[in-house]
Amino acid sequence: MWTVLLILLAAWAVLTVVGFAIEGLFWLAMIGLILFIATVVFGFIRNHRRKK
Repeated sequence: MWTVLLILLAAWAVLTVVGFAIEGLFWLAMIGLILFIATVVFGFIRNHRRKK
């Protein structure tokens, strides 16, 4: 599971950087940033549930 989360985080980070690097793709940066945050939250919640 952690491998999938790390791959997703890397993909969202790349999308965010590309979106910020190319001015016309600002929307891509926003989508990448939102998905990055959502993946981190999902991973945190899933990890927190397993500890209980």
